[in-house]
Amino acid sequence: MQRPPPEDFLLKETNPHLGGGKVTGDKLTSTYDLVEQMQYLYVRVVKARDLPGKDATGSCDPYVEVKLGNYKGTTRHFEKKSNPEWNQVFAFSKDRIQSSVLEVTVKDKDFVKDDFMGRVLFDMNEIPKRVPPDSPLAPQWYRLDDKKGVKLKGELMLAVWMGTQADEAFPEAWHSDAATVSGTDGLANIRSKVYLSPKLWYLRVNVIEAQDLQPTDKGRYPEVFVKAILGNQALRTRISQNRTINPMWNEDLMFVAAEPFEEPLILNVEDRVAPNKDETLGRCAIPLQYVDRRLDHKPINGKWFNLEKHVVLEGEKKKELKFASRIHMRICLEGGYHVLDESTHYSSDLRPTAKVLWKQSIGVLELGILNAQGLMPMKTKDGRGTTDAYCVAKYGQKWVRTRTIIDSFTPKWNEQYTWEVFDPCTVVTIGVFDNCHLHGDKGAGTKDSRIGKVRIRLSTLETDRVYTHSYPLLVLHQNGVKKMGEIHLAVRFTCSSLLNMMHMYTHPLLPKMHYIHPLTVSQLDSLRHQATQIVSIRLSRAEPPLRKEVVEYMLDVGSHMWSMRRSKANFFRIMGVLSGLIAVGKWFDQICNWKNPITTVLIHILFIILVMYPELILPTIFLYLFLIGVWYYRWRPRHPPHMDTRLSHADSAHPDELDEEFDTFPTSRPGDIVRMRYDRLRSIAGRIQTVVGDLATQGERLQSLLSWRDPRATALFVLFCLVAAIVLYVTPFQVVALLTGFYVLRHPRFRHKLPSVPLNFFRRLPAKTDCML
Repeated sequence: MQRPPPEDFLLKETNPHLGGGKVTGDKLTSTYDLVEQMQYLYVRVVKARDLPGKDATGSCDPYVEVKLGNYKGTTRHFEKKSNPEWNQVFAFSKDRIQSSVLEVTVKDKDFVKDDFMGRVLFDMNEIPKRVPPDSPLAPQWYRLDDKKGVKLKGELMLAVWMGTQADEAFPEAWHSDAATVSGTDGLANIRSKVYLSPKLWYLRVNVIEAQDLQPTDKGRYPEVFVKAILGNQALRTRISQNRTINPMWNEDLMFVAAEPFEEPLILNVEDRVAPNKDETLGRCAIPLQYVDRRLDHKPINGKWFNLEKHVVLEGEKKKELKFASRIHMRICLEGGYHVLDESTHYSSDLRPTAKVLWKQSIGVLELGILNAQGLMPMKTKDGRGTTDAYCVAKYGQKWVRTRTIIDSFTPKWNEQYTWEVFDPCTVVTIGVFDNCHLHGDKGAGTKDSRIGKVRIRLSTLETDRVYTHSYPLLVLHQNGVKKMGEIHLAVRFTCSSLLNMMHMYTHPLLPKMHYIHPLTVSQLDSLRHQATQIVSIRLSRAEPPLRKEVVEYMLDVGSHMWSMRRSKANFFRIMGVLSGLIAVGKWFDQICNWKNPITTVLIHILFIILVMYPELILPTIFLYLFLIGVWYYRWRPRHPPHMDTRLSHADSAHPDELDEEFDTFPTSRPGDIVRMRYDRLRSIAGRIQTVVGDLATQGERLQSLLSWRDPRATALFVLFCLVAAIVLYVTPFQVVALLTGFYVLRHPRFRHKLPSVPLNFFRRLPAKTDCML
């Protein structure tokens, strides 16, 4: 039996003050009801008018400085403009307010020292409160004062109010928490954002045949194949069997394409003229915008496409010569498949590509990302450890990114997000990262570091219940598993129709095209790799970018790589599944050996009843399963599942096994280490090979019962079958069943320690091991 994981690695239930305490019954009524309310002072600087000229030309270069205690934010400045418009919002966290006066100052940008042009003061006790869904506060004109309170020329349009993080101005506001971040790129990289994955399609290219090809060497039989290229994906058909100028293939090539379609499908018909030399016989480019879209398995009509040949003459520019060669293909975008871009074990979306095939949503997932505790320092700044943490959550096509909390090991986000749910057997993934791009992309080689990840399967949640837990952030490093901190989440899965959700459990997991026209395992692996590449490239182009390393970590891109640790974990998972059958086998062996005579006698009585009344067998089995299910209901899990270091064998992995797991592909380790690992792998593979061989031997022995490979054994078996048929025909089945049962359950006094006659006979049967080299 495995020991429980350390206390520090366990899930902890919490009781936060959600939604400002606005609770009615079990439901929280605030717009941000799954997070703790955070109070902010908002200052919207809209515009100014009639500002006085300060320089020799009578003009000014104005900007506004918003100051509250030690915190100071500034707008951009305008060159020579007395009526500037800024429309910028500043947010000051109430927890850090140390002053009773808000000071909004207009200044003139100058080379030496910026000139004071006037200011507006606000008493913090007189600032109004606003909570959505109240309408936004209308900005007002305020006359500028000098430092002594005397009215000056010029006015400033402002709106000042106290609000929460639910305010519409919150995502785009300048935050006092991020006062150290400068520059447009830096500010963009710390803001919260919602992203959508690109719409992905499978592109099926059925290459049928080509006609009238014109190889350079007319005297040889051409060895023709088709190479298809879409973006970074390149596939090719086999070489045509009929080596003529009219080759045939009838072969399917599958690609992943993303809307909007940016690159055409390029097809090259090539001739293998030498082992490492291919000659292009023709090519064509097909824009995907004009390709047919298919929703089901009905075949589409093939089309002939003209091939173009590029001829380059010496001293001349490339000329395009059209000629009579053409290629016959069926090309379609498959809308009936779900394009797998995640690991199949952690899928968050299983809908087909075509929206017309989507079913109604069955509910809503709400996620409150509250805070993190005890984060580890991820980088060094000014000689001390620091962490600038943000969260990314992914469910379906929607990705969300929280704002970055600067230089904090206990960041508070308190951001809430919502997703529509179409299938309960899906997983939401939440990752925590350290932002290494606070000053834009100056450090081009730097990557955002992983702090940890949490997965929550929706089917394990009770509907309409708010789960508030602190999840350990566990990351596997080369030197072992490490706790990087804890993330505090609030999760609620609301079901719109319980009947619809129960009905979902009877549907296939994937769209029907996956079963009518299934793709091979190798095709799915290749297509998934291409899909993750496309998603990571597209999201890294957004502003702010969701970086490649973040997307790949969230999508578990490296989970298919070989790992000794993971192999051990999977072996023990299988043993855990089989342990129930093994326990039943041991219990039955004890019954047969009369370890507890009373139990064995009761089993005899039950056996006689079931044999005499066989119609009771199935009702008895299902009633037993029902009673076990009802009994276990008392100990049902009350918390969502979380990362288990014991199950993953992360806490007991050998350092060399972890080093191998983190090795690159192909390997970058020295030759002697690679040789040692190769030998270790050979020894493991040798054991697996032996087990597989033993299984094959048992199967071949079964086949040899009737194959006359061993004529005496087959003759004995055939004779036994004849006698058994006659005996069973004349003897009632219940008598046979009773005699067999009593024989199996006989007392140890009537047993021999030697193997039984049928077993001896079976082990003597021949197998094909004699024919193995």
